[in-house]
Amino acid sequence: MKYIKAVLEFISKYFKSLIFLLILYLVFAPAKKIDFEKPNLMDIQITGPIMSDKEFLKKINIAMKSNIKGVLLVVNSPGGAVAPSIEMSLAIKRLREKKPVVAYAKGLMASGSYYASIWANKIIANPGATIGSIGVIFESPNIEELANKIGIKEQVVKRGKYKQIGTPTRAWKPYEKAELQKMIDNTYKMFVSDVAKARKLDISKQSEFAEAHVFTAKNAIKVGLVDKVGSVYEAKKEIIKLSGVKKVVWKKEDKYEKFLDKVISKLSFSLFSYFWGVKASIF
Repeated sequence: MKYIKAVLEFISKYFKSLIFLLILYLVFAPAKKIDFEKPNLMDIQITGPIMSDKEFLKKINIAMKSNIKGVLLVVNSPGGAVAPSIEMSLAIKRLREKKPVVAYAKGLMASGSYYASIWANKIIANPGATIGSIGVIFESPNIEELANKIGIKEQVVKRGKYKQIGTPTRAWKPYEKAELQKMIDNTYKMFVSDVAKARKLDISKQSEFAEAHVFTAKNAIKVGLVDKVGSVYEAKKEIIKLSGVKKVVWKKEDKYEKFLDKVISKLSFSLFSYFWGVKASIF
């Protein structure tokens, strides 16, 4: 206790001096040479379920406006919500117009995460990766029987024939199912059309590469969804080649941001697992 008290008194007495010395150290401490070199390559991760595009778009914006000459997109995601997946895809398309992009399927590049990757100059897949699942789903449980057992009754005030579409409190009516199917069909057509356009595939053969087929990396090459099978090493070599950089300096990810990304990814996965089947239109 005596020593702790002495330490606290020392800190209290010399706090300002310690802060001043810390500032001097940060200003005058010798830095590594690489600290003065601007990064010219950047990797951007798509990890876990896609529920938001905010952080991804922020990183794309950095890549777009900085000294970055090429981007490696590292993907390990089952897909997710429709709108963010499309927003990410369009962002990659815009980026590709200025700088090369190589997408690497680290483990899972399916549904929305595949959609996000289609405009990359090249798609390279890990030999053990799973690719595809080009499809759309909307589902919800029917909890009517459970609600009746525990004495819960629905009360609704609405205006508009389709306003209660997708409710989990009862079986869907035929016209509600038809409306949902129409929405799913339109979204699916857009998905397939964009994949065919980006990957230069024959849309008349969509049954071969779409219809929610799931492929191994080698089979994904056969149907045109992937360009090459290889490791992240090959993917890095490819982006270095396409960008034309002579001396490679990768942009370092901020440790604090990296920690936040992990937390957000885990939280997104938990939310995705919880709400899966509750009410969602997803890739």
